[in-house]
Amino acid sequence: MELPATYDDLENKRRYWPAAPGSREEGLGMLRLLTPEVVASAARAEIQTGERVCLNWDLNKLDPPGFGRQAFHHKIHWVAQGVAFDDVYHFNPQQSSQWDGLRHHSGPGPDGRNVWYGGTTPEEIQDPSSDRIGIGHWAEKGIAGRGVLIDYLSWAEKKGVSVNGLSQHRVLLADVLTIAKECNIQFKHGDIFFLRVGLTKTWNSMTADQKKSYSQLKSPQHAGIEQTEQVVRFLWDNHFAAVASDAVSFEVYRPFEPEWDLHHRLLAGWGVPIGEMFDLEGLAELCKKLRRWTFFVSSSPFNHAQGVSSPPNCMALF
Repeated sequence: MELPATYDDLENKRRYWPAAPGSREEGLGMLRLLTPEVVASAARAEIQTGERVCLNWDLNKLDPPGFGRQAFHHKIHWVAQGVAFDDVYHFNPQQSSQWDGLRHHSGPGPDGRNVWYGGTTPEEIQDPSSDRIGIGHWAEKGIAGRGVLIDYLSWAEKKGVSVNGLSQHRVLLADVLTIAKECNIQFKHGDIFFLRVGLTKTWNSMTADQKKSYSQLKSPQHAGIEQTEQVVRFLWDNHFAAVASDAVSFEVYRPFEPEWDLHHRLLAGWGVPIGEMFDLEGLAELCKKLRRWTFFVSSSPFNHAQGVSSPPNCMALF
């Protein structure tokens, strides 16, 4: 897949919609970068020891969730008395680890009205017969490739900097680049970019009353990467297939510079999946143990044609 090489080469900086409306290629977004050749190369280079770790946080976290979202419920019941059990799950994928699909967030369209990736309208998304940019396109072959971890939390803590995952703590691009240099990370086109900020660690240290107070905030705060033109350039110029973090929003929220809102740019503008609230604690420990910050990633989103988001069902292999 040929892309404009640099951000400056983009004819339209806000929108890159090269595929035909309603096509599978449109539905994949930047996952089109994960060709068989890219995936095979990543597998050969990254799977060496067979050690592995899953990146899925507990389904019932955040509990209680923010933004008025439905809380997780799980019920076990007899399907045949005395013989076998079934269980029933009711949950919003946005409560815990999830991929934001292309149907999740809109951005300013060519005429100023908000539209979704490719120019998709809310009417199309709410049409039960339409699968345009639904997450089922991702489920067909899954998400697989080379993952790269920027462990900002460990780096900051070594410098005596405390990071509260539920604050407007900004991860500066300069620090990301410093960490990459210190870890000898060289980004490749098609990489899946992971950023550890520390939300899961913050949440697990909170009391029940503190968690309840967070869930009731009308304007919560979330740590994450800064929103700047330089960040947007960095993300385009490296041609990441997807980005993910343990942060609630990936980017700092509320944004300090709304003009560079990354959900607008990545999801609606370029078709880049955003992963949020991934559990990166075990991954960080394994990376430190092996002195490697690259690995093979496998993720299987829900196979539902009209899906907006999905738990990642994600594993990192070394």
